[in-house]
Amino acid sequence: MKSLIPQETIDQRIFLIRGERVILDCDLAQLYGVSTKRLNEQVRRNAARFPGDFVFRLSVRDAESLRSQIATSKTGRGGRRYLPYAFTEHGAIMAANVLNSERAVKMSVFVVRAFIKLRKYLSDNKVLAHKLAELEKKLTDRLDDHEEIILNIIAEIKKLMAPPSESPKRRIGFHL
Repeated sequence: MKSLIPQETIDQRIFLIRGERVILDCDLAQLYGVSTKRLNEQVRRNAARFPGDFVFRLSVRDAESLRSQIATSKTGRGGRRYLPYAFTEHGAIMAANVLNSERAVKMSVFVVRAFIKLRKYLSDNKVLAHKLAELEKKLTDRLDDHEEIILNIIAEIKKLMAPPSESPKRRIGFHL
């Protein structure tokens, strides 16, 4: 089974949507060896097993932002008629349970491992992200100082560029 589906293939199918790491119904169906129609049919038939934190339907905006990434055709040209479902880690496990096929059960282990690997990767990089944020703040603070200096220089240049003020002209010669 491991040689059929490399772990990297599963990792690439996990997206971050609405702050959740999810796998789309078409990708999950392919991994589990069933049609997308059959997977979605089982989700609808077992709706009580799939609360909102397990599976949700993408909005039009979500689907449009992913269209280039998931390489689906435009609607009306043989593409999907309905917006795809997005399965969280728990939803993917529940889908394997309702499908009740041997391949789905085996593949669910790989899907869960992919979610765990992604979670570990993100937690390892939190420290790096924090340090990057600190560096960005320092640079921003320095830019503020530089901006102030630049504004002062521009103000002085404007003073030099301004025409001289009209001072009363002194008359030449003796004055009585």
